[in-house]
Amino acid sequence: MPPLVHGFDWPDRFVVGTVGEPGARTFFLQARAGKKIVSVAIEKEQAAALAEKIEEVLDGLMAEDGNPFSVPALPPAPLVDNAPLDQPVEEEFRAGAMSLGWDPTTAQMVIEAFPILVVEAEELETIDLDEVEPDEVLVVRIPVGSARAFSKRTREVVGAGRPICPLCSLPMDSDEHVCELPEGFR
Repeated sequence: MPPLVHGFDWPDRFVVGTVGEPGARTFFLQARAGKKIVSVAIEKEQAAALAEKIEEVLDGLMAEDGNPFSVPALPPAPLVDNAPLDQPVEEEFRAGAMSLGWDPTTAQMVIEAFPILVVEAEELETIDLDEVEPDEVLVVRIPVGSARAFSKRTREVVGAGRPICPLCSLPMDSDEHVCELPEGFR
């Protein structure tokens, strides 16, 4: 059966946001077009990697002779979105694999999120991963200005978590952080 595609070609909104307190946050990709809202759970590391890769692609496109796709160096002010996620946040699926592409015909970034594939250990040897189709997929296409704004917001959301201890590099849960220094520093 073909997968259910949650497609957003020019969404009204596409953001990364969180639910919960730092240290126990769940990250979401959320797309909205009109009344249609799709929220996909992702890992913090996936959000950070997506923002980084979007920036790399945009910077590469901007560096092309004459900046043919009019890629902005900074997010255009009207596209900056600091509002919380649209409510209610209902997880459609948890993303496993994600992909990022560029469509030069429409000058849009294409972001795809696929659900985590759950396979029984016994099936692992007999399954052909190239032939596995997901049950559903999120496909979002956004123009370069929106992509720049998405990346900026995502980096801010990722960075808004618990502070990192300068000694052990672990997140600090409170002012009573007990530093877990590596063996050579004790």
